[in-house]
Amino acid sequence: MVNEERANSLLVVVVLTLDAALLAMMELMFLTLAVGVVPLPVSALVALVSTPWLVRRAGELAGPGGASAPLIAWIAVIGVLGLAGPGGDVLLLGDWSTLALVIAGLVPAAFVLGRVIRSSRDAKQRPAADQVVSHSGS
Repeated sequence: MVNEERANSLLVVVVLTLDAALLAMMELMFLTLAVGVVPLPVSALVALVSTPWLVRRAGELAGPGGASAPLIAWIAVIGVLGLAGPGGDVLLLGDWSTLALVIAGLVPAAFVLGRVIRSSRDAKQRPAADQVVSHSGS
């Protein structure tokens, strides 16, 4: 039963990682979205919400290793497609919308990844601290 739950968790982490890659592609495609001459930072808003959520959810299921998978996939897709896109097109523009996309997707997700790593580390240290307290009290 435990192996089945672990397999299901890993399958969900793979799906979350694929979601991160697909979202990164869509965010790149909508990077230049504008109404008239007014640019709309829809890509940055989607990245701001989705990427940290994917990292947090993967961390809940598979720990720090699993939590890093969606972030790595997002960075890889943004880097590869953004700098050497389809047909050699560069999809990452040299303007504020690109900077907003990268910051909105990377910074909050990195903070969430750090929180997942810290909570995992604290959970591993907590049982050792509990044993020290129980032995000193006897």
